[in-house]
Amino acid sequence: MVNVEELLKELSFKAIRSSGAGGQHVNKVSSKIELFFNVNESAVLNEEDKSLLIKNLSSRLTKNNELILTCDESRSQHKNKEIITSRFIEIIQNGLKRPKKRKKTRPSIASVKKRLAAKKKVSEKKSSRKKPDLE
Repeated sequence: MVNVEELLKELSFKAIRSSGAGGQHVNKVSSKIELFFNVNESAVLNEEDKSLLIKNLSSRLTKNNELILTCDESRSQHKNKEIITSRFIEIIQNGLKRPKKRKKTRPSIASVKKRLAAKKKVSEKKSSRKKPDLE
């Protein structure tokens, strides 16, 4: 697993003015936080992890493979920073999960017999609808 403390040192933050209602306070305080993380320039991640993140987070990354997250849930800049770092850690951990290999399975003997019996029943039902052979 990746060292979270080292990964957090590679983040860059930017405080900007939040949108929406709030009157005078929202117009003079920069409480919205933007988090920037460049996957390619990360020293903590190895090449395998980088390619896995690029593949799994492709819809969230920019053309430069940069992850940009924003948070303006709270009126406090510090609270927004805490929220966005925890969200970032969760996204990175989910992005680094490797898919489980599929185990090949075969249908059980009972399920095969049940399927064939159902097919035979449908076949007999349809054949009974045919005109009788009078020869």
